[in-house]
Amino acid sequence: MKKILSTSYSETAFNIGVFVSRVTLGLILCINHGFSKLTNFNEMQYTFFDPFHIGHRWSLILSIFAEVFSALLVVLGLFTRIAALIIVIDLAVAVFLFHKGAPVKQSEIAIVFLSGFFFLLLVGPGKFSVDGMMGK
Repeated sequence: MKKILSTSYSETAFNIGVFVSRVTLGLILCINHGFSKLTNFNEMQYTFFDPFHIGHRWSLILSIFAEVFSALLVVLGLFTRIAALIIVIDLAVAVFLFHKGAPVKQSEIAIVFLSGFFFLLLVGPGKFSVDGMMGK
């Protein structure tokens, strides 16, 4: 009981927590959001949200890059901070531009993802990752 109420933590517990967060966030983002964009590319390329006026197609490509390829890099723990930064930018666009003025209920998933990937950007991949094994 004393350990449950303690604010201290072990390095191993921290690394396991980061590993679980990294894998869970990355896989859910990739499978539920990235793959659907990738498989529906032909339908979405003309209507996808284009906040920076670079074209619907290029906005979709950048979003797919973030949500599929960067998410998979986060899962592996390879170039984690760079990949997390790309995802944070993608999700910040979703939260602050796409869902602008919408009720929080409509953007809560994007907000949770944004906070989770921002956490990973700050703390890094942990020891149980490719980066951790390479000593980065």
